[in-house]
Amino acid sequence: MIARYAVDPQCFPGWDGTIAGARRLQAELAAQVRLRDEFPAPLRLIAGLDVGFEERGGITRAVAVLMDADSGAVLADVVVRRPTSMPYIPGLLSFRELPALLQALNDLPQRPDLLFVDGQGIAHPRRLGIAAHLGVVTDLPSIGVAKTLLVGRGETPDKGRGARSELLDGAEQVGWLVRSKDGVRPLVVSPGHRVSLQSAPDLVLRYVTRYRLPEPTRLADRLASRRAPGMR
Repeated sequence: MIARYAVDPQCFPGWDGTIAGARRLQAELAAQVRLRDEFPAPLRLIAGLDVGFEERGGITRAVAVLMDADSGAVLADVVVRRPTSMPYIPGLLSFRELPALLQALNDLPQRPDLLFVDGQGIAHPRRLGIAAHLGVVTDLPSIGVAKTLLVGRGETPDKGRGARSELLDGAEQVGWLVRSKDGVRPLVVSPGHRVSLQSAPDLVLRYVTRYRLPEPTRLADRLASRRAPGMR
């Protein structure tokens, strides 16, 4: 018997709820990714997004944090909880997380100019990580900022802040390994949608302050994992 999962038509147009169908949809959506800079200049509003889980994975906890692109001030944050619709399946993370993330994004009071998503952009086996999937569905510029590698290989960057090396999957560049702070482990930075390979690491570094992660995804990560005192 073929397993079928609940389908949100806004997130997954044309998906039949099967794993094979999800992979076919990924290929179709990946063909819609645009790797060129189409974000406003100057940026006005940015958002960080991340997902955590509660009740042993039964509840998906999605977070969107809206920030002023110039000052970095937090303007709003949204936490969404909803039942998890499918288990973790390697390579299909967005089918598990996207419905809650999209709801959190839609609940922000203003539409961001650029999304920073905790996860992969095109650095994915079928070039559609969560940042790319979210970018295509919303048609918003997006960048994936991941803590660990999913696909590809790259030389270890120099130890200084801003050092980077190409992340290659075969002969294709799918992102960068980026040293966000002196001596810390590199981040995996890959464009999601409407952002070029060349611009993605510089945009991430622009929002790195005292910590390894850029502020948009760092703040979203804190809310998603409930590690900060007083967080919802």
